[in-house]
Amino acid sequence: MPARPELIRPDDASIRAAEDRTLDVLASLFHALGPGQHTLSIAAVRTDGAALFQSADLSLSAHPVRMAVLDPDDYSTLSMLLLFALEGSTITTAGLIATTAAEPRPRAYGWTVELGWLHPMDTAAARDAVTPAPGSSAVDREVLPAPTLIKPSGTEGENSGG
Repeated sequence: MPARPELIRPDDASIRAAEDRTLDVLASLFHALGPGQHTLSIAAVRTDGAALFQSADLSLSAHPVRMAVLDPDDYSTLSMLLLFALEGSTITTAGLIATTAAEPRPRAYGWTVELGWLHPMDTAAARDAVTPAPGSSAVDREVLPAPTLIKPSGTEGENSGG
């Protein structure tokens, strides 16, 4: 008997739908964040109890429209975790924190994955998620209410996992 329950692979149609939704979520997220230096961090718990975490640093600009990723492997892993969180059959819970470089201190926003989309996280929960541990060298961030991410038209009826 395996030490952990075996993960059941989602069907191809569910994965394709989640791929499309992931692109839509990221486009909406980038639009909401706007130009600047950003760090995206996702934390997820799989159905077998394994905790997963990934961060990726990126830069967005408007003129010209451009996205630069510091480490393509980090961004690919983050996108893959987001895809499986949005698909919902192998992830029980997931949250995403976006930190934007700003003076005098960085700004942070949080979203949770619910019903196949990112929804604003309660500000207190986001603050708990980003508060540095006592004695750590992590930078304190100003936590602001996360903007609601706009779904493209035609996706309102889509609902996958959680």
